[in-house]
Amino acid sequence: MATSFDWKKYSTADKVIVITGAIALIALFLPWEGVTSGPFSASVSGFSTSYGWLGALLVVAAGAYIFFSRAGSTMPKFSYGPGVIVLGLSVLGTLIVIIRWLTLPRASFDGGAYSYGPRIGIILVLIAGIVQAFFALRLFRASGEEVPWANRNS
Repeated sequence: MATSFDWKKYSTADKVIVITGAIALIALFLPWEGVTSGPFSASVSGFSTSYGWLGALLVVAAGAYIFFSRAGSTMPKFSYGPGVIVLGLSVLGTLIVIIRWLTLPRASFDGGAYSYGPRIGIILVLIAGIVQAFFALRLFRASGEEVPWANRNS
């Protein structure tokens, strides 16, 4: 089945989830952590920051999943609906990025002449992930799906 893209088919929550996934993808290539010493600075992108890239890729995957499922692509069959999948990817990815952000070393000396710590890329992914998780929760609630552990027979 061919994918037919029609932006009008997407709800507001779908659009926000797709856009925040795209923002996270772009932010992976921006500086995530760096050091500045006077006029000199160096930084590394999201792919070079230990496990942080994994969280960003989960946020991207949530956006891609909604994009392709709403565009009519043949998607793999899962035992859970898109609301659960997108919420899980989004929240887990955002949590991983938050943990990475909290564990990044940071300091500033001489009134900011020498500093090291997080940069714009990880901050963008943090914001995109939090917004995406909020809208993924709205999507999940609107879908009427049940949480995976709701109907477990003991």
